[in-house]
Amino acid sequence: MEPMTVTRERIEHAGVNAASVKGTGARMRDLTPAQRRAVLFAQQQVIKARAAKKAKEERQAALERMWQQEDYAERTRSRAGRSMQDTDEVREVSLREAIGHVLRELRTRDRKTLREVSEKAGVSLGYLSEVERGQKEASSELLGSIAQSLGVKPSQMLRLVADYLDSLES
Repeated sequence: MEPMTVTRERIEHAGVNAASVKGTGARMRDLTPAQRRAVLFAQQQVIKARAAKKAKEERQAALERMWQQEDYAERTRSRAGRSMQDTDEVREVSLREAIGHVLRELRTRDRKTLREVSEKAGVSLGYLSEVERGQKEASSELLGSIAQSLGVKPSQMLRLVADYLDSLES
């Protein structure tokens, strides 16, 4: 018998499809049936792992598409909300938000950074940022030191806040 025929017989005897082993050639000839089964099992595991990886990548791509659609919908809703706010007669603004708006306007008008103003006023950068965004209420002493670091008197700053609130109401 030819060596190839013997190999095929051994493979078939081991219960393995000879067509699937065909590409491995001479290397498979030197293996015992148990080793061949182990090689085929390993090949099947690699195929399964590749399929699982592909499925995972497809799920991730689907999630990313979904997130992008949600982001787009959120931006669209946000734009619609802004246009509705613009058409409202009077936009309600809290005193805290008005003070923050005026402080930010004063700072950006003078082209000062949050860091410069916070260091000069003796306030933490994060706290000053929260005051400007209207998320924190500052004490009168703190507002006075922030106003002075911006180069205005506290009374001038409060007049600017009152003017801003008046402009929103009219």
